[in-house]
Amino acid sequence: MWLREGKDVSLRLGVAAGRTIGGAVQRNRAKRRLREAFRLNRHRLQGKCDIVLMARVRLNAAPWDEVQSELIQLADRAGILAEKSE
Repeated sequence: MWLREGKDVSLRLGVAAGRTIGGAVQRNRAKRRLREAFRLNRHRLQGKCDIVLMARVRLNAAPWDEVQSELIQLADRAGILAEKSE
């Protein structure tokens, strides 16, 4: 993760899926799932950095809730999870 500075910086997402995921259809589905999980949870993230997510073999078979919770756990470990305001 690289921190950037400037007036128009924000979180940016990069997604990759290798051939171990499967054919083009499976790789594209895995990338779509990661992008959508990021989009739905973007409001919970903070910082000015680039995020690169690498799809793994089990991603397409994983339940949707598990995909989102993994993303949140990784964001917490990376220190970009916003504080909960209740």
